[in-house]
Amino acid sequence: MTCLHLLLTLVFAVSLGTPVEIQRPRGVPLTKKQFYEESKPFTCLDGSRTIPFDRVNDDYCDCKDGSDEPGTAACPNGSFHCTNAGYRPMFIPSSRINDGICDCCDTTDEYNSGAKCENTCKELGRKEREVLQKMAEITKEGFLLKQQLIEEAKKGQQEKQSKVTDMQENKKQLDEKVEALRTVKETAEQPEKEAKERHLKAWEEQKAAIRLEKDKAKMAETFLELDDNADGFVSVSELQSHAELDPDADGTLTEIEAQGLMGGAEQVDTSTFESVWPKIKDKYHSESQAEEPAPVETPPDEVKEPVVDNDSEPYPEDDISEEEDEDDEDEDDYHEDDDKAQPTIKTPEKTHEDEEAMPPYDADTQALIDAAQKARDDFEEAEKALREMDDQIRNIEKELSFDFGPDAEFTYLYSQCYELTTSEYIYRLCPFNRVSQKPKYGGSETNLGTWGSWSGPENNKYLLMKYEQGTGCWQGPNRSTTVKLTCGKETVVTSTSEPSRCEYLMEFTTPAVCQEPANIDPSPHDHVEL
Repeated sequence: MTCLHLLLTLVFAVSLGTPVEIQRPRGVPLTKKQFYEESKPFTCLDGSRTIPFDRVNDDYCDCKDGSDEPGTAACPNGSFHCTNAGYRPMFIPSSRINDGICDCCDTTDEYNSGAKCENTCKELGRKEREVLQKMAEITKEGFLLKQQLIEEAKKGQQEKQSKVTDMQENKKQLDEKVEALRTVKETAEQPEKEAKERHLKAWEEQKAAIRLEKDKAKMAETFLELDDNADGFVSVSELQSHAELDPDADGTLTEIEAQGLMGGAEQVDTSTFESVWPKIKDKYHSESQAEEPAPVETPPDEVKEPVVDNDSEPYPEDDISEEEDEDDEDEDDYHEDDDKAQPTIKTPEKTHEDEEAMPPYDADTQALIDAAQKARDDFEEAEKALREMDDQIRNIEKELSFDFGPDAEFTYLYSQCYELTTSEYIYRLCPFNRVSQKPKYGGSETNLGTWGSWSGPENNKYLLMKYEQGTGCWQGPNRSTTVKLTCGKETVVTSTSEPSRCEYLMEFTTPAVCQEPANIDPSPHDHVEL
């Protein structure tokens, strides 16, 4: 094989406007031409051995790194360089050389296969230049928008900082007001407390006196009930008639047990009964209560209005008149509220709680209460205003503390949320806050991560956002999301995916990452090989 067969014209370089033919072995990039000189033996690029130059591209692999066969498929680890003039240069595995499939747009990989390849590099280059031109326009417009965002952010930060300064000054005054009102409140609450305590003490004393009088009356009533023969004494036998007083709960009050309750006496008078009463009052059942029949519940279908039996035996006149008066009162009560009427004639008695309800405060005490309440209201209102101001200051300071980029260009994303709806889910990105996912047709929201940090490469960390510690996966880690930021005129979530279990990737366009466009030759691949 002659050197003429080995060397082919691959690239035209522009020099003073005149194309110059550059010769080198097939499959060798221009950047490595100096290693392939026809007049010298060839040394493998890994330095493993040196061979005569005529063994380059002889379809036999001599070098371990395959560098002696850049234009044939002899070496399994070799690579072939497609010049692709007018488009983008590329490398393909040497196994694809002359395999009948056109890999290089300039057709150079199929030089001896008989495949009918068409050179499409110029068309591909034209389409790529259109895409690059469009991207350049987007970048240019996005960069202009970014400049506006920076100006607005700086202005907003200055306004917020000024607002915080003013609020902190106002907070000092509000602090003083709260402390002054606290003193007023505490001063007003002391006499209120004392007046309430006096009122309560007087009421407790009054209740104790009332209970004592009731207890004495009940004791006297019980003495009369037990004194069956009305001789002014209660005897052991008379006490025995009340088996409920049995101390050992065997159902019978024996003579000895009754005598024990009476302090060993056979009978007691009213004064001595005072020492007996505390022992029996909790168990004693009044005879007057026992005489009253227990209320009988009548089935609903048998409830009838009470009727007067005109054929019944006449009662004494006095009794009739008193009972009729009571019946009339009961009937009045009964008909006052027909909707709430129950199948009973007796009106409800006052409860123990009703009888012992504390009376209203006197005018002087009420005036002290009203004054203290006003002081409390004023204090609480001022304290609430102070809390709200603290919250506002804290929120603004939190916002100002965020890393919104070198020129605060990402500030406008704060407190905003952006959604993307797919066939199954609604994804929601709230920058500097959280990422979530919700089923499209109903269901609970899943936290895909809360704001962590910027996590882009060293040269520009603001290209990636990391959201961590989301809802845990079943028997797996907590969900997390990486948000990849790209330049665009609009601020929008463009795509979501789950490349790894519980790890989500979200594409997000924003003018905040657009860089100042550089002046670049729109058709570099026509003249430059990379």
